[in-house]
Amino acid sequence: MNEKTIIAPSVLSADFSRLGEEVEAVCRAGADWIHLDVMDGHFVPNITFGPPVIKALRDRTDKVFDCHLMIEPPTPYLGAFACAGCDIITVHAEATTHLDRSLQAIRDVGCKAGVSLNPSTPESVIEYVLDRLDLVLLMTVNPGFGGQDFIPAVVDKVRRVKSMIGGRPIHIEIDGGVTPETAPLVAAAGADVLVAGSAVFKGGSEEHYARNIAAIRGASDGAIRKAA
Repeated sequence: MNEKTIIAPSVLSADFSRLGEEVEAVCRAGADWIHLDVMDGHFVPNITFGPPVIKALRDRTDKVFDCHLMIEPPTPYLGAFACAGCDIITVHAEATTHLDRSLQAIRDVGCKAGVSLNPSTPESVIEYVLDRLDLVLLMTVNPGFGGQDFIPAVVDKVRRVKSMIGGRPIHIEIDGGVTPETAPLVAAAGADVLVAGSAVFKGGSEEHYARNIAAIRGASDGAIRKAA
């Protein structure tokens, strides 16, 4: 969709003792969106944060809040995340029995709708909901923890999803193991939103964040231009 790659740092890798300051710093450093990984200890083996934390961060920036719900079931909580200030809410296809209903519910609370697929989930499960979507998030690690290694087999899945989408205005987002080395692979395949946690927040300062974001963006944008 975009010639310029959207970089969405995941605050899961930020310093939680000063989370508001970290959000402000990474936005000044060049972040386009802020990615919010919500985990429940049930759908995934970890617990992170919920609507109160997101609401507390909302006045720190006007950047898009990109909320990735790794919770089961997601639908009863959509209103709370919308009220907290999320702009995009993404649910896992594996976490809801009625995916179409969940996507409609996201739109009903005033947010853009996304669906996420685990690495082993075939893209065919979203074939009949494409017209409900603003975003497809493809996991390139198994969800639940930061800092995992990128799964190369998902690159071909990106290409297949890109073909499925056709001319629809749907973002393809990648989450997991994104670095300056892996970003060009998924960008060339058709991804236009990259989530990065440890690769952005390593170094611990705004100066480091700016260099890290620039490295990922430069590598991915270069791959897009070469593929065009």
